[in-house]
Amino acid sequence: METEKVLVAMSGGVDSSVAAKLLTDAGFSCIGCTMKLYDNEDAGIPKANTCCSLDDVEDARSVAYRLGMPYYVFNLKDKFAECVIDRFVDAYEHGITPNPCIDCNRYLKFDKLFERADIMGCRYIATGHYARIEREGEKYVLKKALDETKDQSYVLYDLTQETLARVKFPLGSLRKTEAREIAAEAGLINARKHDSQDICFVPDGDYAKVIESRTGKTPEPGPFLDLNGNVVGTHRGIIHYTVGQRRGLRMPSDGKIYVVKILPERNAVVVGPNEALFTRECLVPGMHWISGEAPALPFRCSAKTRYRQPEQPCTVYPAGEAGVRLVFDEPLRAITPGQSAVLYDGDTVLGGGIIAREESVC
Repeated sequence: METEKVLVAMSGGVDSSVAAKLLTDAGFSCIGCTMKLYDNEDAGIPKANTCCSLDDVEDARSVAYRLGMPYYVFNLKDKFAECVIDRFVDAYEHGITPNPCIDCNRYLKFDKLFERADIMGCRYIATGHYARIEREGEKYVLKKALDETKDQSYVLYDLTQETLARVKFPLGSLRKTEAREIAAEAGLINARKHDSQDICFVPDGDYAKVIESRTGKTPEPGPFLDLNGNVVGTHRGIIHYTVGQRRGLRMPSDGKIYVVKILPERNAVVVGPNEALFTRECLVPGMHWISGEAPALPFRCSAKTRYRQPEQPCTVYPAGEAGVRLVFDEPLRAITPGQSAVLYDGDTVLGGGIIAREESVC
């Protein structure tokens, strides 16, 4: 019987390297690959904070050779620029705060990678994500990693049944410390390598610098408005701000002032006290259900509206043809348009979608 082939996405970090090690040990015929997405060196991004530098490629190559795997580098810079960076820039210019990791998964890691896998005759692809896939009856389900401190199921909510049938997440049942131990015992070069930052193309967290460089435009200043619509200052351009932000407002105030809302049609930023950031509701106009079918609405579940946020109990109501409205039991702080709301039933991911807007409770 022919050994099943797996195309393993290798970032040069310890997680994807251990994924390759575990699959090789399990008897799969593994092929390693790195997706070259961005020229980090040209952007002056520190090597230690990235997953796409030349050093990372060499680390991935070293691990692949040590494990006896063929290894390839795929140049996907144009696709990454189009589907991730440009969408990121467009979102900020329209006053919303995107999660580019979700777009990267959707358009590259679980799209372009499958194209390469098919060409190379690979039945599966594998990544170093901390999440689990299980079969329940005729359906595949996406579950949280056993190590919830490393769980990455939030950024995987967009996966389909067809994708889940062909993806392997070998680290889903491991703790990070166990992954490092496996790497060290195997003599992998990156066993103690630091984790990369979430947004690989944003040097030092300066989103505005990336946006200005990409567009060639200087953002237009506009008014800061209070909750009553009064002008209380001048902002530097809406790309500099996100809901819940306090730092960098550069405006006089008698108390703690935060960004409450961004109004791109008026080039305005609404500011107010912390309590104005709390709301119990958010609208998700385009839901993706992992099962492929929308459940009967309304129903109870838990949801998170940011990656590192604990899930909160809520009720899910229908909203439009394919959307839902989430009503949380308790108000949440800084529910932000452009971020994703991801729904859970225990440790099972039900699905998710992009938050369109929220209604603040003052």
